[in-house]
Amino acid sequence: MNSENFTLGEKIVAPSYVRQGSQARRGHEQLIRRLLEQGKCPEEGWSESTVELFLNELAVMDSNNFLGNCGVGEREGRVASGLVARRHYRLIHGIGRSGDIAAVQPKAAGSSLLNKLTNSVVLDILKISGVRSVASCFVVPMATGMSLTLCFLTLRHRRPTARYIIWPRIDQKSCFKSMITAGFEPVVVENVLDGDELRTDLEAIERKIEELGAENILCVHSTTSCFAPRVPDRLEELAIMCAKYDIPHIVNNAYGVQSSKCMHLIQQGARVGRIDAFVQSLDKNFMVPVGGAIIAGFDEVFVQEISKMYPGRASASPSLDVLITLLTLGASGYKKYLSERKEIYSFLAQELKSLASAHGEKLLHTPHNPISLAMSLDGLQASSDQAVTQLGSMLFTRQVSGARYVKGVVKCCVRNRKTKGCVNAWHRNEGGGELRPHIPP
Repeated sequence: MNSENFTLGEKIVAPSYVRQGSQARRGHEQLIRRLLEQGKCPEEGWSESTVELFLNELAVMDSNNFLGNCGVGEREGRVASGLVARRHYRLIHGIGRSGDIAAVQPKAAGSSLLNKLTNSVVLDILKISGVRSVASCFVVPMATGMSLTLCFLTLRHRRPTARYIIWPRIDQKSCFKSMITAGFEPVVVENVLDGDELRTDLEAIERKIEELGAENILCVHSTTSCFAPRVPDRLEELAIMCAKYDIPHIVNNAYGVQSSKCMHLIQQGARVGRIDAFVQSLDKNFMVPVGGAIIAGFDEVFVQEISKMYPGRASASPSLDVLITLLTLGASGYKKYLSERKEIYSFLAQELKSLASAHGEKLLHTPHNPISLAMSLDGLQASSDQAVTQLGSMLFTRQVSGARYVKGVVKCCVRNRKTKGCVNAWHRNEGGGELRPHIPP
């Protein structure tokens, strides 16, 4: 309905009623106009009716929804099921073109506008979350591992002779496979024990750089969010080292957007040294379905190079999901979730410490990990060889998901030493009770 149609409506319904409806419509339109003008996440969340009005307006801008459209090509936004069409708000064309995932599609002005606005709103949220100097980002319809692979493949064009990626160890398969899939050789650097924490071994990394030669190293692949007792890498020191040796630096920030500490580490690393790109998951940080990630960086040109490396068009579903979510929450709603997560983490730490003490166990002291907690299970392990695994199974069947249980190995990597309990790839020596990292023989 535009102003002309409202005027015509006054001939059918009392003008005062029509004007009231027109004013309500303008309220929705003002929110949409502000989004288009500013390109930022609205401070207060929109109602679902405003979001749906906006998405429907975008959809009618795509050629597959033109009245009388006659598409004769192989990709014309054809959908056999009405249910599928409604699920995607009839935004069928996807995003990008064959040469660039961020490019505008002539046949899909609405979907292209959706893509541009989503990237702009997400950039605003990254700044709100702590990385104030981030220059550019884009949503990619792949999870974190494949998004990291895309970054590595982009760097290959800049460093064609490089073979190695230096990687402070973290026991997550997707991180390791992202490097293998890109065709590079991971150089795994073991972490060092510092109190109860596993921390980045900076000296070992620098030795590897000097041993392999900086020109043969594609990048340093560091990590923020991780499972305790592993803690986020020393990003500031790594960033300084990368700047010193002129080596690119890619950060796996999978579920770090929700942590002000992780975001601060990235901001500081970019300020004092070098961080080329950082990658984060959509589902872990924005409560949307699995299948999307954000690739962000401090050099707009490099971020554009990554987007152009993506082959073909892409699904708009992750972009649509995160845009709907952020428009519904608003910046204030998202910040509220960030604050609540901190409070819940503190409560969990307090209660878990009490639980561990009551059963003669220990909550590991990992102050540098703001997301994950770990406690020993020595007594349980001693009672039965299968007890730790059974505990995990019992909690899962009681609908407690997300917790991880690591059973101790039979022998320590130190000859003739036996283990007595293990937590997250750590184990305790039977004699002295000292915690030490487990390194497979």
